[in-house]
Formats: sequence, structure tokens, C-alpha cells
Amino acid sequence: MHKTWIEKALQKAKQNGAEYADIRFEHTDSTSVLIKNDQNEALKNNSSHGFGIRVLLNGRWGFSASSEMNEASFEKTAQEACDIAKASAFAAEEPIQLAETKPVRANIKSQAKENPFEIPLSEIIGLLKEACCKMKVHPDIAIRTANYQARKIEKLFASTEGSWIEQERIETGAGISATAVGNQDAQIRSYPNAFGGDYSTFGFEFIRDMMLSEHAEQIAEEARSLLYADSCPQGEMDLLIDSQQLALQIHESIGHPAELDRVLGYEAAFAGTSYMTPEKLNSFQVGSPIVNITADATIPGSLGGFAYDDEGVQGQCINLIKDGIFTGYLNSRETAHHFKQHPMGSMRADGWSRIPIIRMTSINLLPGNQTLDKLIEGIEYGIFVSGIKSWSIDDKRLNFQFSSEIGWLIKNGKIEKVIKNPSYTGISPAFWSSCDGIANKDHWHIWGVPNCGKGEPMQTMRVSHGASPARFRNIRVGVVQS
Repeated sequence: MHKTWIEKALQKAKQNGAEYADIRFEHTDSTSVLIKNDQNEALKNNSSHGFGIRVLLNGRWGFSASSEMNEASFEKTAQEACDIAKASAFAAEEPIQLAETKPVRANIKSQAKENPFEIPLSEIIGLLKEACCKMKVHPDIAIRTANYQARKIEKLFASTEGSWIEQERIETGAGISATAVGNQDAQIRSYPNAFGGDYSTFGFEFIRDMMLSEHAEQIAEEARSLLYADSCPQGEMDLLIDSQQLALQIHESIGHPAELDRVLGYEAAFAGTSYMTPEKLNSFQVGSPIVNITADATIPGSLGGFAYDDEGVQGQCINLIKDGIFTGYLNSRETAHHFKQHPMGSMRADGWSRIPIIRMTSINLLPGNQTLDKLIEGIEYGIFVSGIKSWSIDDKRLNFQFSSEIGWLIKNGKIEKVIKNPSYTGISPAFWSSCDGIANKDHWHIWGVPNCGKGEPMQTMRVSHGASPARFRNIRVGVVQS
């Protein structure tokens, strides 16, 4: 790709009257492997490249994209973006303005120590098959899976303001699961997390550190034990949530409602709005005083981390919840100007053919000062839940119900037995306000989430959530019979 093509395309946009324009080129290679019951179930390799041009003209956005890599295509795509912006300008709305940022010149390299695309496929398959085989502990284990994914993204961003940012990014992830069938029931356990495992922007060293084979037998045994376990009790009781499940809780009840485009109604028709409305900023109590939640794109290896977002704003760490009070939004240059804020870098797109929208970065519940044992000892009667199973939440992100893969009944400060199908429900601010204990940094982990959906057409984004186990008082647990 020639630098002159980019310069001419940006100049074309300016000649058409654009107040601002940017170009984002991406080349992505990806591979995935799925082993099921010791057999090769799927092997996929994909490659994609192209560019998108975004223009702000007459106070309206225009966007067009192409995979044709030649000078004529760049100029044609710039013209199309301008034509779309001109057509959009007929809508009688307040013109869009952008918060000011300084132009950036940067070249960012991957954090990976071991390039996953240099690891022999035979080694990857061997690692997955070994873990899959070790889950074969009993005939009740009907399905055993092990999966692996890797992506390499090379990205270039350039704008009429003078930014020129090149970024290289590698992502890796893996996980195993065991499904047990018997006793007129079916149960699943996953490691290190449900829905594909755990993901990061480190290299293949991240996969090695998971030690999938070393955890395979335990996961299978837990899946089988759930077939014969008692069901989750019902009623109000104390709840201890492991970090995997808590990552989902953060994602759904804090991360999404803190997206400023939802607050402004841009997502209302498809995904909903938010309970974090502007008049509540810096005054509304979302959680107890020990609840501190950040949006942090700067944490090494976090799947939601990056150096610069897709409109050239540097990734940052800001407070969304400080000492229980709602203090910040995920924003863009457009929405930051609307609220007279500083852009914090959360605009990202799912590939070159999509316009960037506000997305979560790494949304993290900061660790507390207790050990896991102390949190358990502080519960007279309650449950400890782990592993994501299902979830539901309303369009304002207020009323929710979550269920986990496994639970343990706690009595008099001690774990008594395994329970199956644990679930809990609540209202987001009241739920977070009931938090009275968070485990320390020794229990803290950043979970990579590769499948956050948002936008119309749908865009799937990589995000992450740091959490350690936390305790919540007097939560409605179990399915209440009418």
C-alpha cells in the first residue's frame, strides 16, 4: 500500500468539503482449532485485508470501505464516504463536532513473546488432544472439547489532522470443557472460563501458562459431580461470586451502561439505553464505598487493551465508579465534545469494513484486601458460584438474572457441598451496593472476552475484565416458585 494513495484519498475528502477525514487499513490473519472427543472437529484459517474511510462533512458522518488495494479504489471510496455524509446532512439534527486531540505519529509492536503463527500446528493439536484425553474420567462424560484461537492484526490509521499510527496486535485464547450426561440431567464445566476459555494479547506463552492438561481431570470430575448434586437453594442469602462470573456481571451491569452512545440513545432501537443518565454523573451511588471500577486500556496483555483506538485517541485509564459513586463514561471524540469531556479512547471497529463505535476497553473491579478464605468465613448461610452459564438483563441494564456452571453451599463459614444450577437475580445499583468484601490482588485476574456484540449491523469486539472474588449480602438466589 502506497502512502501517496492515502494522502490523495484524504485530500479528495477535503476537496469535497470534509471538515475531517480518516483512513483505517487492516490486515488480519486468524486460525482456530477445535478438538472434540479426541478427534479433529474443525481447523480454520482466514485472512482479510481492506480499508475504511470516515469523513465528517456538513456536520454528518459518512463511511465507505473497500478491499481493492489500488489508487483508484482509495479515491473512489473517499468520494463515496463524502456522498454518504452529504446525504445524511438532510437530517435536521445538531451538527456533529469533535473534541480536540493532538495528532499522533506512532509505531506500536505486539506484546507477544512467542508468535502463535510460528508454532507448529502439530504442537497445538497435540496440546489440545492431551487435555481432551485427560477429561475421559468416566462414561458419564459424554462430550469433551478443547479449542484454540489466534489472530494477528496489522493496522494503519491516518487522518487529515496529521496522525499516522501503525499498530501490530496478536491475540491468543484457549479453553476446555466437559459435558456430563446421566441421572436424567446434563451438566457442563469449563476451564479456565466458559464460552471458549480465556484470551489475551500475549503470544503462545499465554496458552502454555494455562496448563490445560493439568486441569482437565478436575473439570471433568466436577461436571460429573453436578449430575448428582442437590439443586441450588431458594431465597435471600449471601452470595460469593468467583472472578469469571463477576467479569460477566461487570460487563453487563457496569460496562454497557457506561457507554455514552447508549446514554444518548444511539443504541436504543437495537441494544437499549442505560440507567447511568447524565444527571447522575459524580453523584449517583452505584455501589458500596469499596467498589472501584476502572476502564483501563493500558494493562499489558489485556484483550480490551490497546495503544490507540480507531480514531487515533490514546488508550487510557479512567474511573467509571470511584468509592461507589458513578464518575465516568466510555466516550468518543463526538460524544466527549457533546458533554465537554476529554476523549478517553474507546472507539473501535470490528474490522476494516465497519465504522468505529464506542466499545468497552478493560473494565475492572479493583481488588480489595481480603483473602478468599476470609470472605467464606464471613458467610453464615449462602452460596459460592463459579463459571458462566447463562444471563439476562433488561434494556436499561438494571434488572438481571445470571446462572453459573457450579456452586457450593456455605454454612457457618465453611463450604459444605456442591450444588447445581445456581442462579441469582437483582437490580444493578442495589446489587453493587450490597458488596461488602472483595478478595485481594492475589486472587485478581483479567479475563479476555472475545465475543461482545453491539451495533447494527452487529460488530463483535474483544474486551476484558479484571476481577477477584467478591461477597454480596442478602441476594435473591435460586428460581423462586410462584
